[in-house]
Amino acid sequence: MRDRVIAHVDGIHTETPIPNLSLGVVRQPLIPETAFCQPMVCVVLQGVKQVLVGGHLIRYGTAHSFASAVELPATGCVLEAETDKPYVAVGLTLDHAMLANLVTELPPVSTLPQTMGFGVATVSQPLLEALDSLLALLDRPDDIAALSKGREREVLYQLLRSPHAPMLRQALSVDGQLARIREVIQRIRQQVDTSLSVSALAELAGMSVPSFHRHFKAATGMSPLQYQKTLHLHAARKLIVASGDAARTAYAVGYESPSQFSREYARLFGISPARDAARFRQGAGPTAFGLV
Repeated sequence: MRDRVIAHVDGIHTETPIPNLSLGVVRQPLIPETAFCQPMVCVVLQGVKQVLVGGHLIRYGTAHSFASAVELPATGCVLEAETDKPYVAVGLTLDHAMLANLVTELPPVSTLPQTMGFGVATVSQPLLEALDSLLALLDRPDDIAALSKGREREVLYQLLRSPHAPMLRQALSVDGQLARIREVIQRIRQQVDTSLSVSALAELAGMSVPSFHRHFKAATGMSPLQYQKTLHLHAARKLIVASGDAARTAYAVGYESPSQFSREYARLFGISPARDAARFRQGAGPTAFGLV
């Protein structure tokens, strides 16, 4: 599997012709990079990565998987990678509809434990075999259209039989707290230029403010206000690359003070807005490596 990934990767991060599947190969340790990722699973085939989600520092390596059931801001870096022994990983963006359909075909679960919206688990051999079968289509691109969905479904089935299953089921359950948090996150993302009050978000989730705050932080690793601020700054990063105008970008994402915006931007990304935009224009910006 490592050899197949290395053969098909182009640079550090590669989006493959197989829908939802991405590959990562790193030949030297990377500095921390902040990314906003869709619900996904990352399986490490070689090397070690470290991810900071809110206040949770998570380290995972060979034959382990990191999974998230919600849109997640996180800072990650590769810790172990060498030229002749690179970090190698496979990422799969989770198809919510396909997962929901699979759950209806599995035996029901009477109770679902409360879980965080992300976590690490050891990868089982059946999951590796299912993933390897999906990766094999990279060698036969003419077969991707006909076979990839069935093989992706098998990977998701094995995820629902893995230690990640309670988290995924919670995110899919209509009555589950994690599913309601996902709905709130979607509303926040739809109104990225607006700061929504915690009480309004709690009402949307059908929870009291204390309960909502607790469940939201468990799902994302941060408070609702921290999450909104991080989302606004990620949206700002896209805008500032296009315009190079920090003040205009600050107002566009809801900040009233450009100086406060610049301070918080530098705190999150480790660089000022102007210097970050210049890096992008010079082709030396972030790799978009995300959590893979």
